[in-house]
Amino acid sequence: MSDQTMSVSEAVTSRRSVRDFLDTPVPLETIRQVMGTARWAPSGCNYQPWEATILTGEPLAQLREKLRGSEMKKPDYDWDAPKQEDRYKQRLYELSASMFESLGIEREDKAGRAAAMGRNVVSFGAPVLLLCYFPRLMKEAQWSDTGMWLQTIMLLLREQGLDSCPQEFMAYYADPIMEHIGVSTQTHRFFCGMGIGYRDPDAPVNSFERNRVPLEEHVRFEGFE
Repeated sequence: MSDQTMSVSEAVTSRRSVRDFLDTPVPLETIRQVMGTARWAPSGCNYQPWEATILTGEPLAQLREKLRGSEMKKPDYDWDAPKQEDRYKQRLYELSASMFESLGIEREDKAGRAAAMGRNVVSFGAPVLLLCYFPRLMKEAQWSDTGMWLQTIMLLLREQGLDSCPQEFMAYYADPIMEHIGVSTQTHRFFCGMGIGYRDPDAPVNSFERNRVPLEEHVRFEGFE
């Protein structure tokens, strides 16, 4: 952590999905501190549905080798449904265009785009990988709780000067991942991965402009003077 503690606002606005990490190791003590504090994330009825396995070193290298030889399988949940509406699809396309432009990959370069997306398999070189899952009996409310827990982790990582990349993409490889960490897909559903490490400050893919819609498109204020 830097000498000056980062404010919550600074953590929120400096957090981004980092897609190029340095190979600098992350100390176990730092990860344990972040995860220990994240236990206080909000949870309906105090169920605390989230579970995780966090890999680095040889176990992570072995998983990545396994995934390189595995076929992608349709996840058992759908994150693409919003593309049915143009306004959501446009937000995705704008982000993708900015990302590929930062990588110097033309729209027509299908091979280049595929190679860039393929780096998801190695979590963009992150030295630590968090694998998130929960019991299959958990429903929508508990999925929401898990999301709040993951966001809490990402903000606490920023406080420590670390970065992350949440990866629903990893759900394409749920079966080999769960096999690797010894968790049954019969009792548990794999949710996502999260690459953790220090961002490469010189990588353009870590600094391209990201847009957010105006506040008024999301929030209404009534009854205020």
